[in-house]
This record gives sequence, C-alpha cells and structure tokens, in this order.
Amino acid sequence: MPDPRPGVDADEQAARPPGLRRLGHALLRPSRGQVVLGVLLALLGFAAVTQVRTAGDDATYAGYREQDLIEVLNGLSATTQRAQAEIRRLERERDDLRDDTQSRRVALDRARTEAETLSVLAGQVAVTGPGIRITIEPDDEPVRVDTFLDMLQGLRTAGAEAIQLNGTVRVVAQTYFDEGVGGLTVEGERLKAPYVVDVIGEPDALTAAITFPKGPRFQLQDIGAEVAIDELSSLDIESVREADEPQFAQPEGGQ
Repeated sequence: MPDPRPGVDADEQAARPPGLRRLGHALLRPSRGQVVLGVLLALLGFAAVTQVRTAGDDATYAGYREQDLIEVLNGLSATTQRAQAEIRRLERERDDLRDDTQSRRVALDRARTEAETLSVLAGQVAVTGPGIRITIEPDDEPVRVDTFLDMLQGLRTAGAEAIQLNGTVRVVAQTYFDEGVGGLTVEGERLKAPYVVDVIGEPDALTAAITFPKGPRFQLQDIGAEVAIDELSSLDIESVREADEPQFAQPEGGQ
C-alpha cells in the first residue's frame, strides 16, 4: 500500500520492514479498539503515579532512626497528656460554674422564702391557709387584757402564722392592748365585742394551745364568756399593716 504522507516515495516505503509499516499505519489511523486500549493505559498510568505519591506520603517516617521514632512518640504522648489535662481543667470549671449557679439559686430561693415569711410575720401581706376562728362573747364581766394576751401568746407558741381581730386588725409582735371602757382597746382603738380571732396555722395544734386545762378558754369561760372554736380548712386574713418607716436620730442642735 503506498504511503499517503507527502515526501515519502514508493521506493522508500517498499524499503521499510513490514512490521514498521503496520506500526506506522496503526499510529496514523488507530482503530476503535486501539483508542480504548490507549485510554485504559493512560488511566492505569495515572493510578500508578497516584499510588506512588500516596506511598511516599505514608512513608514519611520510613527513614527515621529508632531514637528519632522514640522522640516522635514521646512528643505525641506529651501532646496527648496536655490535651487531656486541658479537658479535665475545662470540665472542672464547668462543674464549678454549675455548682456556683446551683448555690446561688438555693440562696436566692432561701432569701425569697425568708422575705415572704418576714412579710407575713410583719403583717404586710394577706394570707390564706388552714386555721381556726375563735369567737368570744363576753358576759357582764369584761375580758381582761392579761387573759387575752395569754391566749395570743399560746397561739403564737403553737405555730400561728397570722392573727386577725374582728376582720380589721392585723396582730403582730408590736401590737399592744389595753383595757378600756366597755372592753378591750387595741393600739388605742376600742375593740367591739364579740371578739373574733382568726388564726392561720395547724388547726389541731392551735385548738390544743387554748383548750388545755386551766388554759385561755377555761379562764374566759370562768368569767362567763362564751368561747366557740371552729377549725377551718381555708381561712382568709386580708387585713395588712403598712411598713413602718425607719426612724433616724436627729443630730444635736436640730441639724
């Protein structure tokens, strides 16, 4: 077959060996199979190069001496220990913050509870709860102050949380009583009979505090007064006292 390339005459083509003629023809006019084979060979070569590079990366420490490898391992171990120590430190800080937050919450709840208790004892807030209602109806003989105070003191000792007289007077530690014309006076105001004492607390304990032998109920009945005690599952004490304003001492000379 004549060589189609320009500049190659028939004599030169005829002088070539048959194998070279076939190779030249295949290079100039490759078949479909040859093209596919070439692509596969190219992919195989690329994979081989990549494998060699990866193997070179994995063999980073291949040329290290034993002592060098020991030093590398020691360095990695020290780094790991430092990381673990830092983790433990952060965990301790987290636990401390959590404990501190919990302590603050407990302290805040305790302060809030104490403030509410003090507000109740000071008579500055309304109160609702179980308790008893004592109704005292004097006869001809008026109720004495000492007997009335003994009853109030016994109720406080039995756990009275709040006390109210006749639905209008809130009794606190500073409340004072006196004997007046026709009956008792509380903080200078006459307290009209019958005397109704509302008390919030454990009903059984409050009742026992005034019904024991020779106790307040006995003393009131001894002067002819009628005493009725009603135990209630829910009792409202709505009367409140205004907070006392602090008193400051005046400097000498009125300055």
